[in-house]
Amino acid sequence: MKPVIVLLVLAFAAAASAQCTCKTMKWAMCDGTPCQCTVLVGDNVKQPLECQELIPKCFLMKAEMYRAKKGLSTRTGGKPTEHAFVDNDGIYDPECETNGLFKAKQCNNTEECWCVNSAGVRRTDKGDKNIKCEKLVETYWVRIELKHKEIPGYVMDKAKLKTAMESAILERYGLPKEFVKDVEYDKDARLIVVDIKKEKGDRKQDLSRMAYYMEKDVKVLPLFKSEAKFEPSVEGKANLEMENILVYYVDEDPPTFTMKRLTGGVIAVIVVVILAVAAGLLILYFAQKRQKAKYEKTQSERERERERERERFFFLLIPVQTGFGSFAIHLPHCRSCVEGVGGRRRRVKLEEEV
Repeated sequence: MKPVIVLLVLAFAAAASAQCTCKTMKWAMCDGTPCQCTVLVGDNVKQPLECQELIPKCFLMKAEMYRAKKGLSTRTGGKPTEHAFVDNDGIYDPECETNGLFKAKQCNNTEECWCVNSAGVRRTDKGDKNIKCEKLVETYWVRIELKHKEIPGYVMDKAKLKTAMESAILERYGLPKEFVKDVEYDKDARLIVVDIKKEKGDRKQDLSRMAYYMEKDVKVLPLFKSEAKFEPSVEGKANLEMENILVYYVDEDPPTFTMKRLTGGVIAVIVVVILAVAAGLLILYFAQKRQKAKYEKTQSERERERERERERFFFLLIPVQTGFGSFAIHLPHCRSCVEGVGGRRRRVKLEEEV
């Protein structure tokens, strides 16, 4: 009888353990009755999780940074408005509020600090620890660009694609369909553009969670316990396997980036442009100078040619004596013609005579 009881207890414990898992965080550790799940975000620092919903992005990033420091696996791998921006800084070790929100000022455990939005993305230039971040600015609009792999022989219908994306986002990330405002499709580029918006002032729905989970689904490996991928199904005929993703963030207030801190790439581009313009101006200057010198040389040669022509021809003034008196004969001649002619000679230039 006792062996049977032991087996029943073990079976019950195994069933309870199987149910005590965190489906939205694969690194979570779960135990106890009722089931309680936590994730390590520091040495002996366990962050309690609500596994019935997506985990706040700030907690996820802290867990990733801790695992990266410990050498554990993380597998981290067109703008809607002029104020939209992407996360170019990558992952850092964030400071979180107790409810999982990002603190407005982040420093990544360094002396360099900056301000972030509700998605934890930097929205100001970096400064020192005296930088002022008045509030955590809310991200109300997320644009997601997804590129899917080729589907030979299938012609995509935009309306059916929108339905498929709405259903997939709802099923996988728990985001209601009304937040998916628009879906555009470029068949040549195999590009899907999804606009996800909430009303300004809405603090109930956190769009950054969905965007971060989707980024991990496409770029790396899912954060979910299940290894199933994000593959929207269109009419049940085509599963869209994604190969790339780009996320733009639009905040309720525009970001405050300036030109004070340019990246090396931007500086290099500016230097190249300036050098190209300077080289063009120098080439133009020397070309004009050369043209002017050539023109002046031509004019000088013409002047010298005219002088030579004037020197070649002149008039001879020859006195003649007759019985009726004396008079002079003016004869146009060249210099070589008058050599050896006796008597009184006088050269008179043609122009002066005329």
